[in-house]
Amino acid sequence: METRIFGRTGHQSTLAIFGAVALGQLTQSEADTVMEQVIAAGVNHIDVAPSYGKAEERLGPWMPHERGRFFLGCKTTNRTKTGAADELKQSLARLQIEAFDLYQFHAVTKFEELDLIFAKEGAMQAVQEAKKAGLTRYIGITGHGIDAPAIFLEALRRYDFDSVLFPINFMLYANPYYRKNTEELLNTCQSRNVGTMIIKSIAEGPWGEQPQTHHTWYKPFTKADIIQKSLNFALSQNVTGICTAGDYRVLPLVLEACQNYKKQSQAEQDQLIATAGEYEPLFV
Repeated sequence: METRIFGRTGHQSTLAIFGAVALGQLTQSEADTVMEQVIAAGVNHIDVAPSYGKAEERLGPWMPHERGRFFLGCKTTNRTKTGAADELKQSLARLQIEAFDLYQFHAVTKFEELDLIFAKEGAMQAVQEAKKAGLTRYIGITGHGIDAPAIFLEALRRYDFDSVLFPINFMLYANPYYRKNTEELLNTCQSRNVGTMIIKSIAEGPWGEQPQTHHTWYKPFTKADIIQKSLNFALSQNVTGICTAGDYRVLPLVLEACQNYKKQSQAEQDQLIATAGEYEPLFV
């Protein structure tokens, strides 16, 4: 699988970054099978969080003997210094490791949350102290929603983050507001050597009133052809890679699509964006 340099970390991350949320509702035996698939595909970067069900507990038994294989990122949704410090230590224990490669402020969806993170006794203080103590090498920020790119542009004005994680798909690029801020954010990240991870690249739309058939909070594409086109679109942007969808049944199709990635021309991208009206927007 193709690799790309993950910003200033220098790590050559595979196009597919394993979203360990896919392990969150599995037994250990089922999770072991998924991890075997991830390793067989050559994936070398994992993203996990304590809010992902049992994901940390399922991933933990693999870390004592596979830690060197993976660049490992984790997250906190806590906005206070004490809360973030406690959550970080709990994640280290569950994952059976001594330090993260990357620790991120998770699900930052409002500008007010930035204020909380950067406030006196806010979570930023805890993560910076963790970095000084050698508990993480890099610091990142993640989020979703229609304002995510704009929020992260502001976040990068306040702090020199090493990475960002946010959504890109062809439907979002049909929204002028989202696309404008996304392109500005990607240009800023390139100029500052910030790693960029992409989520929701194969989101078809919200579940709405439909039965939720997959372990994803959005309705995912499940057919190989549209998954390939969607991933080709996201990876044709100036990004490091995509976080795989949070459902183990879709995972093999996503891994295969990343292995078969081909850059789309601008005409091909525009043609795909033109079909966005056929789908319900994930964010409004």
